Amino acid sequence: MHATTTTLENNHVKLVIEVDEPEMAEAIDAAAAKLSKQVSIKGFRKGKVPKNVLMAHLGGPSALRNEAIRDSIPDFYAHAVSDTLIDPIAQPDINITAGEEEGVLVFEADVEVRPEVSIAGHGDLRVTIPSPVVTDDEVNAQIDRFRETDAVLNEVDRPIVTGDLVSMDVHVEQVASEEDPLDMSDFMYTVGSGTITEGVDELIVGMKAGEELKVNGNVGQGAVATYELSLKKVQERELPELNDEWVQENTEWQSADEMRDTIFAQMRRMRVGEAQRTQRDSVLVALSDLVSADVVPDALVQDETNERLHDLGHRLEQQKLNLETFLQVTNQSSDQLLETLRADAVRAVRIDLALRALVREENLEPTDEEVDEELATTAEAMKVSADRLRTNLRDTGRVVTFRAEVAKMKASRWLTDHVTYVDPEGIEIDPNLLKADESEDIDA
Repeated sequence: MHATTTTLENNHVKLVIEVDEPEMAEAIDAAAAKLSKQVSIKGFRKGKVPKNVLMAHLGGPSALRNEAIRDSIPDFYAHAVSDTLIDPIAQPDINITAGEEEGVLVFEADVEVRPEVSIAGHGDLRVTIPSPVVTDDEVNAQIDRFRETDAVLNEVDRPIVTGDLVSMDVHVEQVASEEDPLDMSDFMYTVGSGTITEGVDELIVGMKAGEELKVNGNVGQGAVATYELSLKKVQERELPELNDEWVQENTEWQSADEMRDTIFAQMRRMRVGEAQRTQRDSVLVALSDLVSADVVPDALVQDETNERLHDLGHRLEQQKLNLETFLQVTNQSSDQLLETLRADAVRAVRIDLALRALVREENLEPTDEEVDEELATTAEAMKVSADRLRTNLRDTGRVVTFRAEVAKMKASRWLTDHVTYVDPEGIEIDPNLLKADESEDIDA
């Protein structure tokens, strides 16, 4: 078999595939073997029908040849795709131009291929991720939560600050409503908790016992109420002294230093893990933003959408649910679900195209050795031999797809190491802080 390619407009390629007579003879024999197991001819058992008898039964050699052509064209096409290293994204339009009756079989395949997009600015990407840094104030706040269990309340005569405990009488009356007013006496409120209504915490700070506060706020379902607060007593929490004796009596640690060091290590591991989990997705999304949605082929988006819908159905089936129940539980229509899946699919395709562009821009094409290494790893995971997987990739036309996946893995690693990471405040993050192993022992 011999295949040549011609580039057409609109990301289309024309494949011209020539199949010589020995290969056609093998295809005809394969078709005959298949048909002999399917047809019933008097005097012969299925699978034992001689080839000449079968051809006579079908209507002559041309009928058997036509059957062989129909059966074998998908395989010839897949091999041609692998040999020419094109990357189809849709089903081909096949047209037989010669050899239907005899001789060399020639057919053309017009197929849409994955576009090559360009990206600009990938070397200057700034990606926002959670900060892996743990501050002393955050550690102190965590320690104070332990100390609060032994806190003593002392009444104070000073302006209220966040964290104070205020005793108050509360009167709540809905505006333009027939609902009865609500009255609570000696209601204990922790300033800063936000459990009364919006605005109270900001207004109450700086006030003193004996004063009154009136504020309007929402009470749900669009209703508005007036809150009248009569401040009666202000108390502050006096925390126990943080020393080794208190730590030994009230915690699992043996000293204040050990407590502080362990809490810091726990918080740091949690922060680094959160940053690491966010890192890859955030980087890929930032890279994909360099690819305009206008260049994304609909064929790729449709395939990705269908695959996501299929995966959703499979997951629901495992949970013994159906799509109708899922839509009811998530309070959405089928059109809304498809719209969400399609938006996710567009993002996935943009990421794919961007990574492929990065491979070209930074010359990250994998070597044959790298491809073979990944192929061996994949084959081992699939519990098949590397040779079998290699043959399967060629027979299914996925040689280019596999090689591209290896290239994209290289591109993803390159990108992770070459972008600038910043925290939500825009402060640049030391990349070395992101390399800590989130699974390492706390005491390491």
